[in-house]
This record gives sequence, structure tokens and C-alpha cells, in this order.
Amino acid sequence: MDLKGKVVIVTGGARDIGREISLKLAASGAKVGINYFDNEEDAKLTLKMVKDAGGQAIIVQGDMTSLADAERMVAETCKAFGNTVHGLVNVAGGLVARKTVEEMDEKFWDFLMSVNAKTVFLATKACVSKMTEGGSIVNFASQAARDGGGPGASAYATAKGAVMTFTRSMAKELGPKKIRVNALCPGMIATSFHDRFTKDAVRANVAAGTPLRREGDAKEIADLVAYLLSEESSFVTGTNIDINGGLYFS
Repeated sequence: MDLKGKVVIVTGGARDIGREISLKLAASGAKVGINYFDNEEDAKLTLKMVKDAGGQAIIVQGDMTSLADAERMVAETCKAFGNTVHGLVNVAGGLVARKTVEEMDEKFWDFLMSVNAKTVFLATKACVSKMTEGGSIVNFASQAARDGGGPGASAYATAKGAVMTFTRSMAKELGPKKIRVNALCPGMIATSFHDRFTKDAVRANVAAGTPLRREGDAKEIADLVAYLLSEESSFVTGTNIDINGGLYFS
């Protein structure tokens, strides 16, 4: 995908899927503002990888549950690359922990809603005033939002369901401004997310039950993001796209 001249912000862009997206966008010609929360080492490595490949990027620490930090992310990116943001990719989020309804408390529920849904709202709010006609936003939902998630993932699945609905709402609201909004609903992707939260036996069973008989790769997610940010997808908006190897059909 040709993204030359585009400025794109990637929240949670320093590792795993976010890193692959940052690398792909930079390789496609975009100037990338890479947000990270607490792992500066990962962020610096991602930045080095981008620059070693001839790309342009900056890294900015920030908590995307804070509007002030989201606005600072946008301001720093604009300071580095110009006063316009052409794309936003909302990767920031996470399962955090698996807890049943009986195990979780109100604080845990609120935190999962904040880190997975509020982050998308705040980053979008911070970016749209800098977006011009032709802008594109890509959110990250999950297959869990389609099927309710695995054991102990109800709060995560619910938050990602909110992302799906917010995506549709923003497609309607921002469409007249010629800004497109879409979301991805990834299935089992080989990342540290599943290394931490999913047992090996479960991963093997899921892969075996997938028509393609494997987990997905983060680079495959990045390729789809690049498409949704490019002119080639100029009539695609309001979609929640499943990318799961055929494991689940919406």
C-alpha cells in the first residue's frame, strides 16, 4: 500500500501487533507517531527497526486513558511531521487478567472498560480536529466481541463489543467529513498476549479447529491495517472485519 506523505498515529504501537503495524506503515511511506505506555525499551527497539529500514517515526510515552496524554501524543506527532494527521490506529488495550464475574470487582470491570474502550474514544477525540478529508481510523476490536470470549474474558469481550459499536457510530458521524472508520476483529494471533493469557493446549486446539489450521501472524494484521489506511479502501467504512483464518463467521 502506498502511504507516502501520510502521517499516522499508532497507539500501543511499540510491541507485538502494534510493532508490526508501525513497521508496515513506515515501510509503506508513512511517518509514524508510535505511542507506548510503560515499556520504553520496546518502544526504542521499534523506533530503531523503523529507522534501520529507512522509515520515519517518533515515539511518545502516554496513557491513552488520559485525554491530556492523548492530546500530547497528537501534538508531538504534529510537531514532528506537520499539522495534519491522516490516520489513527487504536491498538492500545488488553485482557489484563482472566476473571469470572464472581472473581472480578467493580474496579477491575471499570479498568477493562477504560483500557479497551475509553482509549479508543479519547484518541479519536484528540485526532479528529487534525484530520482532513480522506482520513482513516482503524480500531481494534476482537473475535471475543463476536463470540463472548473465552473463560474469564467477559469484561474484555464486552469492552471490545463497545469498540465495534463506536466504530459504526463514528463511521456515520465522521463520514460527511470524508473520514473513514473501520475496526478489526482478530482471532488467535501469535503474540505475547496469548503467550501470557492462553494455555498452550488451548492454542493448539484453536489452531486445529481453524480452517487454515494455524494461528495468525501479526504481519497479516499489519497488511490489512495498511490497506484500510490507504486510498485503495476509499469506499470501505463502518466495517468490523474478521481476521481469524475462518474460525468464526459473523
